[in-house]
Amino acid sequence: MGRILCATRGGEGSQPTLDGAIALAKERGDSLVFLFVADVSFLNQTAAPLVVDVELRLEHMGRFQLARAGELATSQGVEAQTLVRRGRLRSELVAAAREVGATLIVLGRPTGQTAVFETETLPAFAAALEAEAGIEVRIV
Repeated sequence: MGRILCATRGGEGSQPTLDGAIALAKERGDSLVFLFVADVSFLNQTAAPLVVDVELRLEHMGRFQLARAGELATSQGVEAQTLVRRGRLRSELVAAAREVGATLIVLGRPTGQTAVFETETLPAFAAALEAEAGIEVRIV
């Protein structure tokens, strides 16, 4: 039995990713760890009080979204945990994968105007992440 680390932003756009990760976990007999990373690196760091406030709000939102994801997995018979981190997405994914002993990292495909990645850049990100983490990265 392995452990799948599923990075998610939560919300409606993440539903296909959650569904795909849950289906994979059921198929493989793996448990799931849903990860939300509060990454505020896009903000101008000169407004430090604003950055701290936004980061805290993102973290709270992430906890709420992950609670929903965990309930969804559990309702389908998949053991699930949640993890919220602050920092840069790639480094936190690698650290979390090592920390939880992940055997697979799942990323979602970009959807809508608020997608973090362009469709063309996600495979390169996944390949670099796979090389750095030393485990398979799958885009669902």
